[in-house]
Amino acid sequence: MSELLIADGVDKRFGGVQALSELSFAIRRGEIYGLIGPNGAGKTTFFNVLTGIYPPDTGSMWFDGAPLAGLRAHQVAALGIARTFQNIRLFPNLSALENVMIGRHVRTRAGVLGAILRDRGTLGEERAIEKRAIELLEYVGIRERANDTAGSLPYGDQRRLEIARALATDPKLLALDEPAAGMNPSERIALGRLIGKIRDGGLTVLLIEHDMRLVMEVCDRVLVLDYGERIAEGVPGEVQRNPKVIEAYLGTPATA
Repeated sequence: MSELLIADGVDKRFGGVQALSELSFAIRRGEIYGLIGPNGAGKTTFFNVLTGIYPPDTGSMWFDGAPLAGLRAHQVAALGIARTFQNIRLFPNLSALENVMIGRHVRTRAGVLGAILRDRGTLGEERAIEKRAIELLEYVGIRERANDTAGSLPYGDQRRLEIARALATDPKLLALDEPAAGMNPSERIALGRLIGKIRDGGLTVLLIEHDMRLVMEVCDRVLVLDYGERIAEGVPGEVQRNPKVIEAYLGTPATA
């Protein structure tokens, strides 16, 4: 199994705060890779560096053999990395279908002129975009809500809609930032099934999550951060028993 994403010595500082410190790891193709740690550990900072929102101060990252250095967010998305956010970022007044169609924009060819002239190629592309968006709504289980405004959907369905919009970019790596936040137990179980389904469909998944049950159930390997530093990596069972991980979460030495 080859490596899809490689991070090598990534540092990120905000003033006097060292958010990431010499972070190195690799994600293999076709796996679900968990990124966990206490609040303030640097998880979302890494997501923002990965997806071109923040540049790293030092270090390098490679995705599918290509360097990520200097790329902006839309260029990272075009390369094949899609993400969701801790706080849902949908267009609440647009329909679920329209939200997913917007996500498809990175894979479209028609420009401003095509949109004005409404030529045959542009109209055909728009039909293809709508068809694909409907397929993705079906895939995540909310096809019946296609014409409902995103803001009117139940919370769990909004999370699913965000995933559908991310999938519309045809990613190779899907980065999920706390997708189970605010979900009830039944929604969490359904989310776990969906993440497994996405991986089984051939995608690689990077998962930030505070719900340890979900992490231990779906992840193939887990990386643990604390104050921006890597303190453990391995299969879920190993990480769960690691004394450094227990201390980071409980705040006391594991022997206590």
